[in-house]
Order: sequence, then structure tokens, then C-alpha cells
Amino acid sequence: MKIHFIAIGGSAMHNLALALYQKGYQITGSDDTIHDPSKSRLAAKGLLPQEFGWFEEKITSDLDAVILGMHAKEDNPELLKAQELGLKIYSYPEFLYEQSKHKTRVVIGGSHGKTTITSMILHVLNYHDREVDYMVGAQLEGFDTMVHLTEENEFIVLEGDEYLSSPIDRRPKFHLYKPNIALLSGIAWDHINVFPTYENYVEQFSLFIDSLVNGGIMVYNEEDNEVKRLVEESTNSIKKYPYNTPEYFIEDGVTYLSTPEGDLPLEVFGEHNLQNIAGAKWICQHMGIDEEDFYEAIASFSGASKRLEKIAESNSTVAFKDFAHSPSKVKATTEAVKNQYSDRKLLACLELHTYSSLNEEFLTEYKGALDAADTAVVFYSPHAVKIKRLKEISEEQIFEAFQRKDLIVYTKPEDFKAFLFNEDISNSALLLMSSGNYGGLDFDEVKTLI
Repeated sequence: MKIHFIAIGGSAMHNLALALYQKGYQITGSDDTIHDPSKSRLAAKGLLPQEFGWFEEKITSDLDAVILGMHAKEDNPELLKAQELGLKIYSYPEFLYEQSKHKTRVVIGGSHGKTTITSMILHVLNYHDREVDYMVGAQLEGFDTMVHLTEENEFIVLEGDEYLSSPIDRRPKFHLYKPNIALLSGIAWDHINVFPTYENYVEQFSLFIDSLVNGGIMVYNEEDNEVKRLVEESTNSIKKYPYNTPEYFIEDGVTYLSTPEGDLPLEVFGEHNLQNIAGAKWICQHMGIDEEDFYEAIASFSGASKRLEKIAESNSTVAFKDFAHSPSKVKATTEAVKNQYSDRKLLACLELHTYSSLNEEFLTEYKGALDAADTAVVFYSPHAVKIKRLKEISEEQIFEAFQRKDLIVYTKPEDFKAFLFNEDISNSALLLMSSGNYGGLDFDEVKTLI
């Protein structure tokens, strides 16, 4: 098949392109900019566009399909040409469903934790040499690409994102997969540019529950009140399996999970990750992995890329970076690090980077999110606020939102970096939370501080 990708450089899009290339498809693509790691990975397979931009001459009638990425706009010249020619146009979740409609589809959803839970499941399956198809949003040790598609594998494991499918398909991605087995980890309002009210956002998860096939299995976090309510109120003919935080304890900076086989030391920590393990265990059991085999494998899971990722450690100091940006995830991550390193000072730094986090109405959701930190720092770029065409945010609004009098706020990258590199972080835990890079911070340089 000949397939063209409009906006091939995206994280999921380039992984799908590589997966289809490995499957023997003829792949072409376009984008107006592509950064690493997508750029070098596409180049290695000869799939990197010769020049950046949109070129309608690439869209010809001999294409079998076009896959449209969220980065493209509705008036994209290549999209308009494809529509004019009457070509089949897929969003990538729609195409993944087409590739997997004869498989058992396992979909992991939730406002937070879905990437980690999907990664845990794939780690356990890989540990036991169980072959499955998959799509996950983070790079995972031992996996070449984060999309894998075959004809023969029975299962496909999909990270179920609630964001929109494409510029011309405004449905959330996870509505398109029609799961046989699903998981919901938690609900915390996000993506307010698309879901302007909390009620509208929650509704998407209700629709997801109802999208399970008849007789399907729903694994859900019963400690999240909204998840529990939605799943238990659903009249869909599905089987419901709740999970919660398993028993554990922390000793000498190591978290131990209490299991029937004894106390199991883990490489990950935090109550949210213990919940993630409990959910992943249920899913793996429904996929044929027994409890004992699950525990054996999960002990070596060290985390998904950018999810509470340890970047440096010495005898007295440790540094983590984390993708956390939503208020609930910032709070959970900050508390997890403080609990794990209770005898050390916690310096927690948060960059407000996403559309939601830079919205003045949404800011109040961050109240108390950094309370567990001994020193709390917030960085944001007024320039980023302008680019997103949002109302200006003052430092006073940041202080008011977080409700912490000793909060430190920076708006210039050089000022934040100067603070970080002059701070005494001996006997400390440093936590850098952002979906960005603090205006150009080199994380390799940060390692030299430890």
C-alpha cells in the first residue's frame, strides 16, 4: 500500500510511519518542521522529507490512503488536494482501528498514568516474550519504535488519549478504538482549549466507557471518585474490575510492594505508580499473565521516558525530570518524591507550558499542588502566553493560584537557570516538572550539579 503522512514529524505519527514501513508499506510524508528524535529516526529509514513544507504535488490519485496528523490545519494544501481527489483520509487513531479491528483491543485511558500503565503492561509482556501489537506515547527501553503492527498478533495494546483525532475529526482519539478490554486510571480536567468545562471533559470518559464492545472488560481505579461513579453508573453490558493502591512500605529510599510471594523491591515509587501497577496487573491477567509472573517482571520496570525519570544521583542528591503539567499530576509527583526522600530537602520546579496551564481561569486548579516541596519554583514564559494568544498572566496571579507565600516565580530562562545553578542542592531531591524545557535548559548540564 502507498500511504502519505501529512505532519509526519509528530511523536505518534512518525512511529506509525516507521511501523508501516517495517510492515512493507510505501511511505511518504510532509511537515513544516521536524525535530529529533523524529528527524533522525525518519532519516535512518529514508523517510525524512527532502525539504520542509506542504506540497500538494505529493498528493496523487495512486495513493491508497492519507493519514492526517493533528499538527496540520484544516486549510493545509495537501489535505485540500486529497479531499479534491476523493482519497481516503484517516486520522492516526482511525487508521490504528482499521489495522486492529480483527484483534483483541486493549485500551488504557485516563487523564494521567496512561503512558506509564501502557508501558508497564508492555514491559511485563516483553519480559515473558509475549508478542503483541502496540502504540504508546513514550520511548520504552527494549523497544525500537513505539508503534508495532503485525498481521498475526492476537492483542494490540493502545494508549487511549482523550485529545482530538485530527483537524477534521474532532472526536477524542480513544472514542475510535472500540476496546475489548479497557482501563481508566483517573479523571482531572485538562485540554480546556477543547473541553471548556469540567462537565464536557468528564463526558468524554463516559462515552469511552460506553464504547467498549458488548461483554467487554473495564478495569478502573475505584479511588478516583469520578472514575468510580462513571463506571459503576454505566449501563453498558461490560464486566467491571476495580483496583486501588496495594499495600507497600518505604525503607532506606526503596519502595517495597507487599505481595503473596513476599515484599518486592520496586524501581518506581509514589502512590500513583503503586496504583498504576495494580491496574496493569489486572490487564496483564486478562491477557494471560498470572499474578506470580507479573510480579517477577514488574520488579525490573524502571519507568517510561520523561515519567519521573531519574537523570542523576550521588550519595546525597538525586534529580528527576517529569512530564507532569496538570495540577493533579504535579501534586502527586511532588508528594511521591517527598515521601520517597523524606530525609532530604525537596526543590520542586514547575514550568507552566501547556495551553491549559497558562490559562488564567485554569490557574486556580493549581492550589496546593506544590505544598509538599520545601522550596517551590514556578517558571513561565510571557512570550509563550502571547504565542498561544492567551490573556497576559502576572506573577501576582501565579502566587494567588498556588496559595504559597514563599513561592519563587521566574519568567526569564536565564534567571531560572542562574537560580538553579547557584542553589545549594546537597542532601536534596531536585524535581523538574515540565512538558517543555524551561526556555532552553540543557538537562545534561543539570546532571553536573549532582
